[in-house]
Amino acid sequence: MIKAIIIDDEPLAAGIIQEFLRNYAEVEVVQVCHDGFEGLKAIHLHQPDLIFLDVQMPKITGFEMLELLEEPPAVIFTTAFDQYALKAFDAKALDYLLKPFSKDRFAQAIDRFLSFSEKEPEKEADPDAHLLAEKNNRLVVRVKNDIKVIPVQEVIYFEAEDDYIGIHTASGKFLKKMTMKHLEESLDPARFARVHRSFMVNIQEISGIEPYERDSYFVKLRTMQKVPVSKTGYSRLKQVLGL
Repeated sequence: MIKAIIIDDEPLAAGIIQEFLRNYAEVEVVQVCHDGFEGLKAIHLHQPDLIFLDVQMPKITGFEMLELLEEPPAVIFTTAFDQYALKAFDAKALDYLLKPFSKDRFAQAIDRFLSFSEKEPEKEADPDAHLLAEKNNRLVVRVKNDIKVIPVQEVIYFEAEDDYIGIHTASGKFLKKMTMKHLEESLDPARFARVHRSFMVNIQEISGIEPYERDSYFVKLRTMQKVPVSKTGYSRLKQVLGL
C-alpha cells in the first residue's frame, strides 16, 4: 500500500485530491494537513511514500517545509501559482499541478509517480544507485511564459555564456541561469565530459577528436558541430573514453 499525505491549507483543494485518489486503491491517504508544520509532523509520524504539497501556506511555505526534511518523500506540488515551477523541479518534484487541475492531468502525475516507484527496487539493487540518483536527469528552463523540461540525454552539448548556460539540443538552444561548475556537479560524469572551461559535451554525441593547435583539439559531434577541447579537457576526455 502506498501511503500519501495531503498538505494544503485550502479544504476544498485537499478534498478534490482525496476525491481523485479514490480511483487508486493502492494509494491510502494517511493524513490531511493544513499547514507546513502540521505536514512536517505527519511526515515524521507516517513516513509516507508520496506527498501532495501546496506552496503558499500559513506559518511556513511548502519549500521551507521540504528544507527541514533530510530525506523527503516523493513530492507532487499542487498550487495556484505558476511562478514556482522552476524552483519546484529544482527541488526534485515529480510533478507540478496548477490549480484548478483536471482529473486527467492529475492522473498523469499519479502515473508518473507509479512509474517512478516501480524503478526503486532496481536502484536499490545497484550499490552505486544512490550516487546516480543525486545526478540530474532533466533540466527545467523557462521559454517566454512557458516551462520546458529537457531530458539530459537530449542535450548535445553545454556552453557557458556569462551568467547563463547554453543548452544545445536537436530541437534548438535554450538558456538556463547557472554556472558551469554547478552544472558539472549535477550531471553524471559517465554521460557528460567537461572538455573546456566553457564547454561540456554529451559523450554519446562524440564522433571523433581532431588536433587543432599545439596541445589543443576539437571534438567532432554527430551533428557535424565542433567544440574546442583544452589540454586538461583532452586528458579528461581520454580517460572517460578509455583512450
